[in-house]
Amino acid sequence: MNRPRMMPMGVVVVVLAGALVTGGALAQSPTPPAGSGQPAPMGPGMMPHHPMAPGAMPHHPMARAAAGGEPTLPGQDAFGAISEIVRILDADPRTDWNKVDLERLRQHLIDMNEVVLRAEVKASPVAGGLGMDVTGTGRTEQAIRAMIVPHAAELDQTPELAAKVEPIPGGVRLTVTARDTADARAVARVRALGFIGLLTLGAHHQPHHLAMARGEAMPGHGH
Repeated sequence: MNRPRMMPMGVVVVVLAGALVTGGALAQSPTPPAGSGQPAPMGPGMMPHHPMAPGAMPHHPMARAAAGGEPTLPGQDAFGAISEIVRILDADPRTDWNKVDLERLRQHLIDMNEVVLRAEVKASPVAGGLGMDVTGTGRTEQAIRAMIVPHAAELDQTPELAAKVEPIPGGVRLTVTARDTADARAVARVRALGFIGLLTLGAHHQPHHLAMARGEAMPGHGH
C-alpha cells in the first residue's frame, strides 16, 4: 500500500503565511476614491448602500423641509382672505384704486370672527324649522346685528328656506323654516344645520368681500 506523502514543514509555513497576508490585504482594502464608480467594500454585517438619485427628496420630514420650498399657509385666516382679494384686485386692470377700501373688509372679517367664535346661541325647534336667539356684548353684539340681519335676507331669497330676524336685548332672534313645512327631511335639515350651518348657506360671502374691498355700495349691510 502506498503511504500518502507528507508536505514538508517549510512549505506548510509558506502557504499559511501567504493566506494570512492575502486575507489582511482584503480586510484593509482602501475605499475607492469618490467618483470612481466603484462600490466600497462591505465588512461583516454591513448592508449595501444605495445612493439617492440626483434630485430625489429625502424621506424624513425634517430633511424634506431643509431641502427647500416656499410656504403656502398665510398664518392667519383673515390675513389670507385679504391677501386673496389683493391678488384679484392687482390682476384686474379695471380696478379703481381710488375706491378700494381694504379696511372696510378687515372690519367685516373682525365681525365674522366675533359672530362665529364669541356669540351665544340658544336654539329651539319651531314649527317647520328653528328659532335662534343670538346674543353678545360690546363688539360681539354690534357684529351680530351687522351680519345676521343681511344674512337673514339672503336666506329668505333661497327657494328652500324662509327666514326672518327681529331685535332682542343683546342681539337678534333669527327664525329659519323650510318653505315646505310638510317636508320632514327639509325641516330636519334646518334643525341639524343650526345657527353656524345656516350661516354658511348661500355663496354670497366671497362676492360681498370683493365688493367691500372695491368700495362698492352694498344696501342692507352694516358695513
